[in-house]
Amino acid sequence: MKALAFLFVFFSSPAFAAADPFSGAVLGPIWVAPFAGMLLSIAILPLLAPHFWHHHFGKVTVFWALAFLLPFALQYGAGLALDQLMHTVLLEYVPFIILLLALFTVAGGIYIRGNLHGAPGLNTAILALGTGLASIMGTTGAAMLLIRPLIRANDNRRHKAHVVIFFIFLVGNIGGSLTPLGDPPLFLGFLKGVDFFWTARALFLPMMLTAGILLALFYAVDYYYYHHRREERPAAMDPTPDVPVSIEGKWNILLLLAIVGSVLQSGLWNPGVSFYLFGTVVELQNLARDVLLLAIAAISWKITPKHARMGNEYTWGPIIEVAKLFAGIFVTIIPAIAILRAGMSGSLAPLVSLVTDSSGQPINAMYFWLSGALSSFLDNAPTYLVFFNLAGGDPKLLMDTLTTTLVAISAGSVFMGANTYIGNAPNFMIKAIAEERGIKMPSFFGYMLWSGLILLPCFALLTLVFFR
Repeated sequence: MKALAFLFVFFSSPAFAAADPFSGAVLGPIWVAPFAGMLLSIAILPLLAPHFWHHHFGKVTVFWALAFLLPFALQYGAGLALDQLMHTVLLEYVPFIILLLALFTVAGGIYIRGNLHGAPGLNTAILALGTGLASIMGTTGAAMLLIRPLIRANDNRRHKAHVVIFFIFLVGNIGGSLTPLGDPPLFLGFLKGVDFFWTARALFLPMMLTAGILLALFYAVDYYYYHHRREERPAAMDPTPDVPVSIEGKWNILLLLAIVGSVLQSGLWNPGVSFYLFGTVVELQNLARDVLLLAIAAISWKITPKHARMGNEYTWGPIIEVAKLFAGIFVTIIPAIAILRAGMSGSLAPLVSLVTDSSGQPINAMYFWLSGALSSFLDNAPTYLVFFNLAGGDPKLLMDTLTTTLVAISAGSVFMGANTYIGNAPNFMIKAIAEERGIKMPSFFGYMLWSGLILLPCFALLTLVFFR
């Protein structure tokens, strides 16, 4: 990260002032290589070289960021490089990380103490609750809040990997589709100008249909294991003592509402005041939102009892990892977005043609499956940005005339993040917590077998119902 800081200072010199607006039509496909390298590193290195990745992923991020920034600055000028970098950092990366930090901090301060008994009905109820909470407190927040109580509720059962798998499907991904708070792609859409309540109106039916099918299927699978595989155990064999269920850190529930209010105000309040930072326009309402979110996170850290965070095994590690990795993602995606904005004039015209028919109209089913396929193996936040810009990048047009296209992009990016462990940030976190608690989770491809058999038929049904 020191190298990125050096570039920031170097490019901040008054000698480097951006000139004319830049067109991605001049960029060849080679400029997408650092972005592809960054995402492939995230996908492959944790599996092939876990020790190296754990200790050096920050250096890998810096390498790919510099692989784009330095050649770009040499060829097109340091001023343009600074202009593109600051636009992305100030308008997309910083707000994105601040929201995640606030949700992570506040949700990590709510500790559900006590023990429940994981019968099919209770497990289904917890999954349904988490699915609903995911759109309010984010998939990361809802997952971190409920995964440990769910594991404790089932710690006397032999078959429980399926409980965690469906938890990833619903709470870690699909449940976060109704608000910009729910999942990072939708928050990026909100930053781009998509109305806060549009997601709830437009994605309600696809989300309810998918969640309803998955909850019913989970109940059937869990019922089979519980009643037909001799899962019932005497209460005395439950390793978690029976104590009354209670919630510690309750003030954080109010702080979650404050987070919602902070994000809402940035979409509803427009005083018409802007600031120029490194040639980038930063609007007052967005600056106020970010300051409020940081203040809320600080208040949560101050007032939450230490034993509540200890009960949740709270550490800063996950949010630090996300911040470092997404720094590289947001930097290296700059040329990809510029090329896609150029449409048929850009070097990614073949990709444009896949999602556009001969009359120039979008093919919504292709938008759904292509955004979903990339979200399954790469990262759903930048994938959303790619296809959002591929569809024109005009939020008003996408919410009105092309609303089905934006629904397809949003649903593909959010829903299909559940297809693999690497599709969405909470997936690996949930898996890691489950394995720490002694649950034998499927391998990378074993998980894909579950998702392929369960999720892909659901997505095929969604295509027929909503995107045909």
